[in-house]
Amino acid sequence: MNTDPAPAPADRRVVVALDFDDRRAAEALVERLGDACGFYKIGLELLTCAGPGLARDLVGRGHEVFLDLKLFEIPNSVAGAVRAAGALGASMVTVHAMGGTGIMSAAVEAAREFPRLRVLALTVVTSMTGSDLADIGVDAGTEEQVLRLARLAAGAGCDGVVASPREAAMVRELLGPDRLVVTPGVALEPEGAAGFGGAAGSGGTAAFGGAAGGHARAGTPRAAFAAGASHVVVGRSVSRAADPVAALRRVVRAAG
Repeated sequence: MNTDPAPAPADRRVVVALDFDDRRAAEALVERLGDACGFYKIGLELLTCAGPGLARDLVGRGHEVFLDLKLFEIPNSVAGAVRAAGALGASMVTVHAMGGTGIMSAAVEAAREFPRLRVLALTVVTSMTGSDLADIGVDAGTEEQVLRLARLAAGAGCDGVVASPREAAMVRELLGPDRLVVTPGVALEPEGAAGFGGAAGSGGTAAFGGAAGGHARAGTPRAAFAAGASHVVVGRSVSRAADPVAALRRVVRAAG
């Protein structure tokens, strides 16, 4: 008789990014994490090389899937892509808030066919800074632009937004308690380190020695959850860790 305790259910507020260019590598991480993870993000790189079958397989195994498609197209095309995501069984899909109310509303309407699918509006990509926004003619700083787009997303009926840990608190205050605030750009500080990516302008990214993975507006899981994030997306801190399960457990502990 097996008397081993059943594994604790995975904390589905923590989403592990499968940022790979090879399906076998992604599947190897899923196998290694086992019951410790119940929610995975598939982005454009993996979707392009592996096709939709991996998302379908993960859903079939009981996992939730976040399809990070960053849709920015004419409304009819966006609606079609959202319906395709829903047919795969995805739980979340992203649309660019910078595309305006038309594409966000089209995504929300298309998702009505799939009760479990939530439409998230991407505000400002976490790699962008104020100077990047200026390059494309946006005079607002990142925080102002994130809030402007979050307000637009709420008006379009989106289930939530994607914003960096630096903006999570102000977005939560704007949107209230019910909408999702999903924060990529999350990384674990080295054991014994403290203070990474706390407040905007803290300069903490350097403290990670590059672990932020190209995110200009990064933060820790603990800071993101404390600021009001409903979900965090963690990538290299787990996928490139010597012990991915232990790294994931550190993220989950930060969720409280």
